[in-house]
Amino acid sequence: MTVLVWITEGTWQAAVDAARVHAPADADITLLHVTGDNVAEAAHGAFAGLLGRGRPGRDPGDQVRTLAEGAAADLLAAAAQRLDRGRVSRRHRHGRVEREVVHAAEDCDLLVCARDGDRRRLGPRSLGPETRFVVDHAPCPVLLVWPEPAPGLGSLPPAPPPGPPTPPGPPTPEQP
Repeated sequence: MTVLVWITEGTWQAAVDAARVHAPADADITLLHVTGDNVAEAAHGAFAGLLGRGRPGRDPGDQVRTLAEGAAADLLAAAAQRLDRGRVSRRHRHGRVEREVVHAAEDCDLLVCARDGDRRRLGPRSLGPETRFVVDHAPCPVLLVWPEPAPGLGSLPPAPPPGPPTPPGPPTPEQP
């Protein structure tokens, strides 16, 4: 069995714990972290636009990328240590986060991820946009976990009001 565990900054512990509990002991587990390139690209664009080009080594976009690489490596190392399994691989990808996760899950038997939206109540808003995309487009089964205990059923929104009564059908012809 091949299991992909999507590691994100705020919820990685829950995803790792779920993989430890639900993945078979002999599963091939890959820990995946994806860094979106938008922040580094914005820093580079601001630097190039405001300060011009030709200052090698001073581009904040490069510095942001370097910091992101280090942070991802540290996060993946912490996740591997928490998983405490012998066979685990680590992958760090760059790009559109949701699409990179879906592509990484292409040949997997299970994807493990955690809710990352409004976790104060049950419902679809408990998924952020990237996680919603991944859940909707994953090419394999998804184990979606709460990073903390799930809110109670009292957090369900009220039921919609009953609709208008159904109008009667057409009159039936009278029998002679």
